[in-house]
Formats: sequence, structure tokens, C-alpha cells
Amino acid sequence: MRRLSIGLLVTLAAACRAAPIPDSQRFPAGTQFTARLLRIEGTRIRYIDAGQGLAVVFIHGLGASMYTWRNNLAPVLAAGFRVVAFDNRGFGSSDKPAHGYTNADYARLAVALLDSLHLPDAVVVGHSMGGEIAAEVAIAAPKRVRALVLLGAAGFGTREPALFRVARWPIVGPVMLAFRNRSLVERLLKSTYADPRKVREADVDQYYAPVAEPDYGRALRGVLREFRFDGLRGRTGAIQAPTLVLWGEEDRWVPPAVGRALAAELARSAFLTVAHAGHSVQEEVPDEVNRLLLKFLNNGLPRVPENLAGQGWRTGAATAAH
Repeated sequence: MRRLSIGLLVTLAAACRAAPIPDSQRFPAGTQFTARLLRIEGTRIRYIDAGQGLAVVFIHGLGASMYTWRNNLAPVLAAGFRVVAFDNRGFGSSDKPAHGYTNADYARLAVALLDSLHLPDAVVVGHSMGGEIAAEVAIAAPKRVRALVLLGAAGFGTREPALFRVARWPIVGPVMLAFRNRSLVERLLKSTYADPRKVREADVDQYYAPVAEPDYGRALRGVLREFRFDGLRGRTGAIQAPTLVLWGEEDRWVPPAVGRALAAELARSAFLTVAHAGHSVQEEVPDEVNRLLLKFLNNGLPRVPENLAGQGWRTGAATAAH
């Protein structure tokens, strides 16, 4: 493992760092949405807030930004909901301090965002690390979470990738993170798809832009030191919000079995898998994810506190459990 990691370091060091796209071209540029800035918990946060009605708050995963929801925000908005998405602390175009990345820190930040936007409650949608954060919010502030949607969520019995552990090494970690480059971002992004050919150059550009910032390495190292990617173990029983647990059938980062086990521990849940999708299920198969998400928002919520899995959730494109 150490030999492989050293080889990776050499590869990274030898690679030329490409010029990132300018801020003016970062998402949501060219869309119907407008990015705004808000200082919350001492951190400048870049966010989107559009529409009326029940709020749906989207939380991205590790190394991502609100760009990960580019194919989901407009359909949810068009269906009559208020959509909120933001670049979390340490990622995207938000501030990247050295510390403030514990699970509790992120949960407080999300609640503070709800407060700042005068939202008494919301449906909270989280992907990967963002799914763990969404669940943390439901545990810490249950009255603020109307419902949960967890896509390929971390936090429940998953073993973190070896690359994360290497990044924490005292000497090797800082050197590795110092040689971040576009090709590495492209490889990692493609690994989250079942079909890597679906990743476009424009997608890599959007993911790479914040990675090239000087403070990104410091922030990422802070996340890997402070955030617990197994933080939901033994705690999910406290979640009472109705929850849609949604997974890509070909997720290699967090296998579907993890999602099935997670749903089994939740009081009110439906577990669905989407065919031909990897870890970034909402990016790779957005139409199907949007269909299931809107079905949950329109039909699942009014049936609380009944068990969602017994309410006609079995479909030809997905399987339900629990």
C-alpha cells in the first residue's frame, strides 16, 4: 500500500496543473439560478435559494460543490418547491479554513443556514458525505427536518478509501495534496460513475476549479482529520423523519448493501436502487432520481407516519426494502 501511494505521489508531482476555469464560469453561471454569499458560523458560504413552498435543501459530498445538483434543482423548483443548495465549508467557492470540519460542526452550519434563510424546517437531501451531514442534522435538530433523502450516504459502516488515510500521513499527506491536478480529479470523478464515458470535460472543469485554489489542500486535510465517515454507527435509531434511501446499483464507493442496512435501522424509510448508476447517482441518472425524488416529495410526505415501503414504492426501475 505504501509503495502504491508513493508511486501515486510521483505521478501527481510529475503532472502539470491545468489552469482552472474562472469564477465567472462556475455553476450556476448560464443557468436560471443566481449564486449569493452569506456569512454563517464565521464562514462565508456560497449558495442558491429559489422558489416558494416547502424548502428542499441539497447538501453535496466530499470534494464536490452545489454543481453536483445541477440536473436536480430545476425539476424540483418546477414542481413547486423552494430549492436551496450551497457549497459547504471547505468546498466549492465557500471559505476554506483550517478547522471546523467535525460532524457536529457541519450539522450546526446547516441549521444556521436554515436560520439565516428563515426556514422553520426543510426536506434535507444529502449525497455521500452530505448524506451523513443530513442525517446528523436530523439527529441534532429533529424539528427542523421535515424529511430526509440520502443518496449513497456515508457514515454507516463504510470503510474509507486508502487514499483518505494516506492524506493524513504527517509528511506524505501534505505533499500529496500539494500536487492536486486536473487528471486526478477526472479519474476520481469517473470512478463515481457506472459508465465513466458520461463524465464530460465541462464536468471535470467544474470539479477541478475549487481544487486548484491555494487553500483547498489545507481544507481537505482538515476534513480528513476531523470528519468521521462512520459517524452514524449506532445512532440512526434516533432519526424519526421519513427517509428515502436511494443508491446506485453499481456504487463502488459505498456499496448498496450499506444503504439497505441503513434503511433497515430507520423508523420510516424506503430503500430504492437505481440501475446503471454508480456513486454519483443523481449526476449519472438524473431523470430517474428526479422522478423518485418528486414522488417522495409529493406522495411520501403526506403519508407520515406510515411506513413508506408499504405505500406502492416498488417500481420496475427500482427495488424497495424495509
